[in-house]
Amino acid sequence: MSGFLFVVPPLVGHINPTVSVAAELTARGHRVAWASADPGLVRRLAGDEAVVFPCAGPVLTGEDGVRPAELRGPEALKFLWERFLVPLAEAMAPGVRAAIGEFGPDVVVADQQAFAGGLVAERLRVPWATSSTTSAEFTFAEALAGMPKVADWLDTLLHELRGRIGDPSGTADPRFSPHLVLAFSTPELVGAGAGAGAGAGATGEVGAGAGDRIRWVGPSMAPRPAAADFPWTWLDPARATVLVTLGTANTDVGARFLAECCDALRSRADRVQAVIVDPANVLGAQADLDDLNDMDDKDVLIRSSVPQLPLLERVDAVVCHAGHNTVCEALWHGVPLVVAPIRDDQPVVAGQVVDAGAGIRVRFGRVTAPKLGAAIDAVLHEPGHRAAAGRIRTAFRAAGGARAAAAHLEELAGATPSKEAP
Repeated sequence: MSGFLFVVPPLVGHINPTVSVAAELTARGHRVAWASADPGLVRRLAGDEAVVFPCAGPVLTGEDGVRPAELRGPEALKFLWERFLVPLAEAMAPGVRAAIGEFGPDVVVADQQAFAGGLVAERLRVPWATSSTTSAEFTFAEALAGMPKVADWLDTLLHELRGRIGDPSGTADPRFSPHLVLAFSTPELVGAGAGAGAGAGATGEVGAGAGDRIRWVGPSMAPRPAAADFPWTWLDPARATVLVTLGTANTDVGARFLAECCDALRSRADRVQAVIVDPANVLGAQADLDDLNDMDDKDVLIRSSVPQLPLLERVDAVVCHAGHNTVCEALWHGVPLVVAPIRDDQPVVAGQVVDAGAGIRVRFGRVTAPKLGAAIDAVLHEPGHRAAAGRIRTAFRAAGGARAAAAHLEELAGATPSKEAP
């Protein structure tokens, strides 16, 4: 029996893929625990019985309590690193160190955005694996070769962070473990050769990339029961069904886009019906759209949340923000997409979808109902998109998911010599 400590940021999309890996390890008789800045969130996703060591840490917010909605491109990247990722690592480090001391893991499984996991594990001489819950980091790392100033800036941030919470003599990039990188995707989506240069030259060091230690395990999804209160009988089998969702972290910017989706889908009501996820009620807040929440509406159903995995078994297309989890869950079911990336890793993931042929990209901030409608028509009726989504579905399901990830972690634990004293 081995012990595995999962170090995760307080983000649903980064915890969800690890839940079924942790469950698989537990089923195989291993000890599993978590270190997180939001123990309540981990227990909500992983179960009340989850062993969680609390860590301090910020949430992804701006000075006014909400991350500035207008941030895009380099400004969004700067904000993400300077105001969230680096402060999160510094705040979590004492809790991670205490968790390792108390739990005594054989392997630390550190999320790619929870730098404290890798840096503290390296300092304490505990082997660690990277949990790469978004494949964007692989292609982004390679793209830095063409952006030397950005690369130098990131290297400096990571080098200084290592000096504060890690081993100053260490060289590993905390986003890419030197032992094992679990990538919850496959090359059929990310692209052949992705990740070959990831990690090379990070933190000011020159070294080999992470390609030889990446294990493409595909999506890792724990079964989720269908919500009892979802009106399944509302779905009309005579019409195509389109799911519209912007995930859990973009509720502050979605009003205009969701309204355009409503217009586009209503104009196709003779052949399409839509389920729109609106957790912040941004549509209901608009006077001219108040009636959209009427359950008698047979064309557009607006819900604050939906049982996404069971629903994806019954939809024909997804319109989304290109969040990695939503994209992978849709493609796991062979469903083509219309992607409208907003920020963070979403533009990279959207590019992967388009390059793979599994969907169409539109501009989140400028797209109109007619253009959205044309994109929806294309993914519904042009066979190439559905065929590409089907190819990725086949690759995803063959990759092994949680079982493959657990096997790789067991191998790392078994191949590990006795740990040195901290």
